[in-house]
Amino acid sequence: MIYQFEIWLADLNPKIGSETGKTRPVLIVQTNLLNEEEHTSTIICPITTKVRNAPFIRVFLEKGSGGVFEDCDIMVDQIRTIDNSRFIKKIGKIPPTKQKQVVLYLKAVLDIE
Repeated sequence: MIYQFEIWLADLNPKIGSETGKTRPVLIVQTNLLNEEEHTSTIICPITTKVRNAPFIRVFLEKGSGGVFEDCDIMVDQIRTIDNSRFIKKIGKIPPTKQKQVVLYLKAVLDIE
């Protein structure tokens, strides 16, 4: 079972164009209403170790936060849906302060209240 705000390792290949690829950590942003129904796909945001200061597009995670092994960014602007067969293993869960920041940034990127 997967839950919102967990970090999982996932295989995002093959990629097309500017999509994020490779096997990498991803953040589950899909509601637990769907997760608990064993929905066959999941809405995620990829995570990258190419850290940059990009307000409302990236959420910074320090090494160790949520189980990540180095400093990284949650790429909120790269939100996508993946099939659950792409998930490899659970890494951890982001802290409540980062959860709030992700929600705020998703609202900004998607222009929703």
